[in-house]
Amino acid sequence: MRRQITDAVKHLLIINVIMFIGTIAIGNGEAFYQWFALYFPKNSLFQPWQVLTHMFMHGDFMHILFNMFALWMFGTAVEQIFGWKKFIVFYLLSGFGAAIIQVAFLYFQFNTGLATLIETGISQTDILSVLSEGKYNTNWVPILGDDFKGFVSAFNSTMVGASGAIMGVLVAFGMLFPESKLMLIFLPVPIKAKYFIPAIIALDLFSGITGQSFFSPSNTAYMAHVGGAFTGFILMYFWKKNENDKYRWN
Repeated sequence: MRRQITDAVKHLLIINVIMFIGTIAIGNGEAFYQWFALYFPKNSLFQPWQVLTHMFMHGDFMHILFNMFALWMFGTAVEQIFGWKKFIVFYLLSGFGAAIIQVAFLYFQFNTGLATLIETGISQTDILSVLSEGKYNTNWVPILGDDFKGFVSAFNSTMVGASGAIMGVLVAFGMLFPESKLMLIFLPVPIKAKYFIPAIIALDLFSGITGQSFFSPSNTAYMAHVGGAFTGFILMYFWKKNENDKYRWN
């Protein structure tokens, strides 16, 4: 399998690097984050274009380093099969799917707390007004209990990174090259892609539900990883089905 960089992967790498340089060079990162990171839709900083631009933003050097290495490692092989146009569509759709699943998960956390507060007689307008100021009412803590942290953090969440789109690419790689052997840096044991990739997705799902982090920072958007992987699988399933149907005798 050749690892020579392909056109779409090359241009995606360039865009991500430019955005990272802009983040650290302009306004101490705050300006780029407010413009291009994906905010919770009820937050006043949310803008529709962030659903796209957050995929090209990264939090720090190690974040972009690992993501871009994965994009080159797996994206090159997938693009060689897909071609650049199909690869770009697949990459972006996986990123959109990741954002939708993550935001849906945040809405679940937020709406659970919101409904509880409204039941106590607090108006939704007052709740959103306080949260929009970057604050919270200490009286909410005993009312919400264990749901308090998820409620506030959902509203104030920001999402950046190509991880969701790359998880879709990783799934495509696993379905195209199931016998390829992969391994983690801290677990140098080669494992076939058809076993390795589902295990990574399962760990992300577990971390997203429980909040327990194994190999990634605690602020990782695990459900975005799951969303990107799920979208990638759905796309691969239907594309392969359509390809098979095209050559089937009727």
